[in-house]
Amino acid sequence: MRGTTREPDRLEVIESVCGEAALADPDLLGTLLPLLEGVSVVCWLMGSAGGPADSVAALHGPRLASLLAKLVDTPVRGLVYEAAGTVAAPLLSEGGVIARAAAVTYRMPVQVVEQHPKDPPAWVNAMRSAAEFVLSA
Repeated sequence: MRGTTREPDRLEVIESVCGEAALADPDLLGTLLPLLEGVSVVCWLMGSAGGPADSVAALHGPRLASLLAKLVDTPVRGLVYEAAGTVAAPLLSEGGVIARAAAVTYRMPVQVVEQHPKDPPAWVNAMRSAAEFVLSA
């Protein structure tokens, strides 16, 4: 499993949880795409993303749509989209619509997870189930 962050001081935390960490910025998809080698499922865990409002909105709108279009030409088999967290509900809903539309357009398995991360055990179970679904599709 590989996790990304745009903050170098968070690399150790990610490595302690998932084994491999990399610097990447979801606002710059060119920093993410090289990291997709050997990846079967992308988990877009931006439900509690922070930053300027327009940047957060882009992560659940045009940036997500662009990523999904680019995944078609990669070894990635599908996507799990986090549709719960501290981001405004309309943005999370929009992201869910975009992800579900990509499933139809690109014929790729997509799961939209609405389990809130404030319940970590339930969130982990929901994410695991979603990733397993994508892998088995």
